Amino acid sequence: MVEIEIDGKKVEVAEGSMVMHAAEKAGIYVPHFCYHKKLSIAANCRMCLVDVEKAPKPMPACATPVTQGMIVRTKSDKAIKAQQGVMEFLLINHPLDCPICDQGGECQLQDLAVGYGGSSSRYTEEKRVVMPKEVSPLLSLAEMTRCIHCTRCVRFGQEIAGVMELGMINRGEHSEITTFINGTVDSELSGNMIDLCPVGAITSKPFRYSARTWELSRRKSVSPHDSTGANLIVQVKGSKVMRVVPYENEEVNECWLADRDRFSYEALNSDERLTAPMLKQGGQWKAVDWQTALEYVAHGLQQIKAQHGAKAIGALVTPHSTLEELHLLARLVRGLGSENIDFRTRHAEFEDTAAVRWLGMPIAALSTLQRALVVGSFLRKDHPLFAQRLRQAAKHGAQIHALHAVEDDWLMPLASRTTVAPSRWPQALAAIAAAVATERGVPAPVEAQADDVARTVAKSLLGGERKAILLGNAAAQHPQASALLGLANWIAEQTGAQVGYLTEAANTVGAQLAGARPGPGGLHAGQMLSQPLRAYLLLNVEPELDAANPAQALQAVQGAEMVVAMTAFRTRAVEYADVLLPIAPFSETSGTFVNAEGRVQSFYGVVRPQGETRPAWKVLRVLGTMMGLEGFGFETSEEVRAQALGDPEQLAHRLDNRAPLKPFAAAPAAGGLERVAEVPIYSADAIVRRAHSLQLTRDALPPVAALPADLWQRLGLRDGDAVRLVQGNASAVLPARLEPGLAAGCVRVPAGHPATAGLGAMFGPIDVTKA
Repeated sequence: MVEIEIDGKKVEVAEGSMVMHAAEKAGIYVPHFCYHKKLSIAANCRMCLVDVEKAPKPMPACATPVTQGMIVRTKSDKAIKAQQGVMEFLLINHPLDCPICDQGGECQLQDLAVGYGGSSSRYTEEKRVVMPKEVSPLLSLAEMTRCIHCTRCVRFGQEIAGVMELGMINRGEHSEITTFINGTVDSELSGNMIDLCPVGAITSKPFRYSARTWELSRRKSVSPHDSTGANLIVQVKGSKVMRVVPYENEEVNECWLADRDRFSYEALNSDERLTAPMLKQGGQWKAVDWQTALEYVAHGLQQIKAQHGAKAIGALVTPHSTLEELHLLARLVRGLGSENIDFRTRHAEFEDTAAVRWLGMPIAALSTLQRALVVGSFLRKDHPLFAQRLRQAAKHGAQIHALHAVEDDWLMPLASRTTVAPSRWPQALAAIAAAVATERGVPAPVEAQADDVARTVAKSLLGGERKAILLGNAAAQHPQASALLGLANWIAEQTGAQVGYLTEAANTVGAQLAGARPGPGGLHAGQMLSQPLRAYLLLNVEPELDAANPAQALQAVQGAEMVVAMTAFRTRAVEYADVLLPIAPFSETSGTFVNAEGRVQSFYGVVRPQGETRPAWKVLRVLGTMMGLEGFGFETSEEVRAQALGDPEQLAHRLDNRAPLKPFAAAPAAGGLERVAEVPIYSADAIVRRAHSLQLTRDALPPVAALPADLWQRLGLRDGDAVRLVQGNASAVLPARLEPGLAAGCVRVPAGHPATAGLGAMFGPIDVTKA
C-alpha cells in the first residue's frame, strides 16, 4: 500500500493506483469526463488536472500513478486555473443547444460548466460542425457536433461489449467519432453508450424529444427478461413509462443493461395492449366486465371438472411471470384437484425432481472464473450480461471452452470449441469425462473415446482454482438434458468445478420454488400439448411461440373445449381462446423475481394499470375465492410471496444442481438432419416481441434456415434461394443461408418467431429440400 496526502487528507491505496482512485477513496470529487471506473484510462479530456507538489505542471488525476508521500491539491489556484482552461477549450466548439438537448438536466458538461466555465467566450470564429450519422434504431447520433471526444463509447465497445463498432477518425478539429465504412452499431449492449456519453452526442432514439428529465419520476424495478435480474430505474411521466436506465448493483448487473432490458418498455405502451376482459360469443369477441368474465371462467372450469374430471384441466405459464402469479396459479390448479401445471414449455425432457436448478454460484463470480466449460448456450443473445462477465474473466486469462452445434462469435478468446450436432452432446461430454478419468487415473463413468479437444478441456478443468461447468438454455431444453447434467456433475466432482444452469428467464428459479411444475400423477408441458386436454389456463404464454413444438401446441389448444388466456397483449389467442383476461405487465404490478443465483428481488408497480387491466395475482386470488377454494384470502402480494417462499433460511438448501449419471441414447446414425433452434434475443417473451425499436434491429431480422457447407452444396443452393423445411406434418419455407461453422448434419432454424411457428420440435429430425 502507498500513503499519499490529498487536500490535507491522508489516504492509503494499492500500489499502481492513480491519483483519481485515491481521491475517490478519500471522498474527494475531481471533475472528469473521459474517466470511468469500468473502462481503461484514456486521459484525453484533461478535465481532471490537479496540482501535484514538485511537478512542473498540473497532472491528470486519472493517469498519474501514486507514489509514497505524494502531496496532491485538487482545489489550489493552479489546479482550478488548469481545469477552467480545459473547460474553455471544451466549450469553444460545443453548440449552445442545451434547451433542446435530451441530455439537458443530467449532463456532466452542463454541471461542470457551472463550476469551471466562464460567463462569456473569447472565441469568435465559426464553430465546427459534425454531420449526423444513422447507425442504429436504438441510438441517435444526430448531434455529434456535441461530442467532446472522451472516447468512452469507443472503449466500451472494445472492452465491455467486445466489439469495436465506433472509433475516432481524422485529427485536430476534424476529429469525429463514427462507425467504420458507414457500418452500424448492432451490439446487444449498445444502449450503455447512452449512459456513458457525458454530453448529448449519443442519445436514445426511442426516447428522443419525448420528455425532459426533470419531468420524470424515478422508480426502482427488476427486468422481466433474462435470468440476470438486472436492476432498473424506470422513469415515468404521468401514467406512462418513458425510459428505462440501469440501477447500479455491482453484484447483479454492475452499471450495465442489455438493450432488451433498456428498450422493451415500448411494448408497455403499444397498441397491442389488451385493456378489457373479452369473451367470445357466437364467434365474435365482446368486451365484458370482470365479474362476468371471471364467473364464466369459474363456471366453465367447474363444469369441465364435473364432466371430465380435474385431470382434464391444465395450466401453462412462462417463467417471465412473477413468483406470486406462479404460486397462485399452481394453488388454483391444485385446488381444482389437478397436478397439470408447468412452466417448462420449451423443454424436450422433463426431470422429475424437487431440486431447484440454478447458477450454482453468485453472478459476480462469473467475472473471476479461471476455467469455464459452457455447454449448449447461445451465450451472447441468451444472457448478454453473463457473456460480458465471462468476457472480463477471459481478458484476465480465464480459459473458456464451448460445446455447441454452432460457432457463434462470443467476442472473447476461446481456449477450445467442440462443435457437434445436439444429439452428440452427451457423447462429447462423455469424451471429456473419459479424458478427465485418464488424467486422474480413475474409471470413466461411461465408455467413450477422448479426442484431442476433449483432452484439452480435461487438462484445463483440472488446472486453476475457480472453475465452472455452465449449462445454457439449449442444454436445459435438450431431449437428453438429464444425461448432460449427470455428466457435468461427474466431471465437476473430479475437477473441483461447480455446476450451474444459466437458466432461461427472469423467474426460472422462482417458478421451481413456487411449485409451478407437475406433482405426482400430473402432466408436464410436453404431455399437456401432445395429449390435448379439455381446458387450458394460459398465463403469459403464447403456445405457438413459447412451446418446444409450436405446431403441436397450436393443435392442442385449438382442440380444447375451453382456453383461458391471461395476457397483457392481444395475441394470437384471439383465434383459439374463449376468454381473454387483461393482466398487468411487470411495470403495473408488484411482484418478485428470483434470478439465476437465487437472489429474491421484489418490486412495485411503477404506473397504474392501463384501462381495466388487473395484476394477475389479484385475478387468480379472486378466481380462487369465486370457486370456493381454500387459501386465497390474501390482501397483499407480500403475503403471497411469504407463503410461496416459505422459510427464507431453507431457501438456499433447495437450490441444488446435483444429479445422478443416467444412461443416455446413442447418437443417431449419420445421414439424417437435425434441427438446432435458438430463440432470438428479441423473440424471447411477449414484451420484447412487441417493442417496436428492438424489432427494427439486426437481431430481429426475419429468420433464415442456416445450412452447413456440405448440405448447401448437395442441394445446389445459391444466395437468395429458399428451402422447404419439414418436421412430420409441419412445414415452412424460409430463405437459406450458408453457415460454415454449423455442425455437420444440422440445420439451424430459430424458434419463437411467427415465421417458424408452423414447424415442429426445436430438437429432432428435419428434412430440407430446395423450394
